[in-house]
Amino acid sequence: MAAKIKFGTSGWRAVMADEFTLANVRRAISGIARYVVSQKASGARVIVGRDPRFLGETLCSLAADIFSSYGITPLVISDAAPTPAISYAVIQAKSDGAVNFTASHNPPDYNGIKFSTPDGAPALPAVTARIEAEIAAYDASSSSPKKRVVPTSPPAESLDPRRMYLARLRDIVDVGTVKKAGLRVAFDPLWGAARGYSDALLREAGVAVGTVHDYRDVLFGGHAPEPDDHLLDPMREKMREMKAHLGIATDGDADRFGIVDEDGTFFQPNYIIALLFDYLVESRGWKNGVGKSVATTNLINALAKHHKVELHETPVGFKYIGELIKQDKIVIGGEESAGLSIRGHVPEKDGILAGLLCCEMVARRGKSLGQQLKELFVKVGSFYPQRENFRLTPEVKAKFTEKLGLEPKEFFGRKVNEIVRTDGMKLVFEDGSWICYRLSGTEPVVRVYSEARNADDLKKLSAAAKQWIFE
Repeated sequence: MAAKIKFGTSGWRAVMADEFTLANVRRAISGIARYVVSQKASGARVIVGRDPRFLGETLCSLAADIFSSYGITPLVISDAAPTPAISYAVIQAKSDGAVNFTASHNPPDYNGIKFSTPDGAPALPAVTARIEAEIAAYDASSSSPKKRVVPTSPPAESLDPRRMYLARLRDIVDVGTVKKAGLRVAFDPLWGAARGYSDALLREAGVAVGTVHDYRDVLFGGHAPEPDDHLLDPMREKMREMKAHLGIATDGDADRFGIVDEDGTFFQPNYIIALLFDYLVESRGWKNGVGKSVATTNLINALAKHHKVELHETPVGFKYIGELIKQDKIVIGGEESAGLSIRGHVPEKDGILAGLLCCEMVARRGKSLGQQLKELFVKVGSFYPQRENFRLTPEVKAKFTEKLGLEPKEFFGRKVNEIVRTDGMKLVFEDGSWICYRLSGTEPVVRVYSEARNADDLKKLSAAAKQWIFE
């Protein structure tokens, strides 16, 4: 019996040659094709793209052939392309969706499939449930095969999203200010899909840019292409070499970002989202709202109150932020896992945009990120967030799952003011500190998000959070 293909918060991902096989890819793409045809019986067009992973070109060819066999015109992107560029191409080309072969920031032995709907947004659960049902229907029909008859099998057409996407970034990022300020920037695409995007745009404007890892490596240097603190030392070295004011990095498909301040300090995404929110309200005058996942810093809540801006708190998963972008309800929306987008832009995470906006913010304000964060803390108070993952045995997981249904009034001496169940269980305490527990849907792991008002209290809160899991 074929393995069940399950689409999670960012599509379907699996280890290559294990579950991610050509046979299973054929099943998944056939299910997507059946879904697209159910929405548009004729004349449908679907973009097919990829990140730089192993076999990407082969997978795109396979998908194009399958779509053609269903009467769908495949619009194939020949080179690796960033997820946000593919999202923007869906909107500009008025296509009926996009298939993107990427495992984002996962290790190099993974691959995956993201499906975007005609609005350029990640498919919502209602859509992925339909696709999973269509995969099951395809599996059933394959056991008693009938020749599929379509009026025509349209040939693949080529599409290059780079020019249109970079033109869009020029419209929304003031690169002239970056040049005028004399900013020097280091860039690390981590061998990924953003190669030739962020740095090319800045260089074109006359900004001094130094790039590392600017070549294809399907093994991403032997580790996950994740723009996290411990993987950005080569970019730091480039920053020291060129005396850069800022380091910007993106993950494998360029939907996530990693930012390093001029002194080499990695700035966690929670703070970047909050700083950019404050900056966009100040520089653009936008005050229509702000979106954040339930696990993202309450520094954003405090800023929303300060700026008199409506706060929208969503479950984890950028598709929920994307809905708010589409409805023009927010200035910026972000998640602590390094995803953000802004008003009038794609309803998808954009790590390239995040880095470029940080360049603009530092240039216009003439202050380092560290200086700006200190000023933000003076304005609305200090916030110290963190995320930890804990692996669970089956016994501990079963016991802990039961505990998540409790309604604790107190937590290790802290009075629980509020229990939020938007996603998992979030306990909010009297002093504004909080803990959020979320069980992973794909592995025996609980994700623990903690936030306190000072660094010492965060250590105590983190210890209590861990103790509660295993006691």
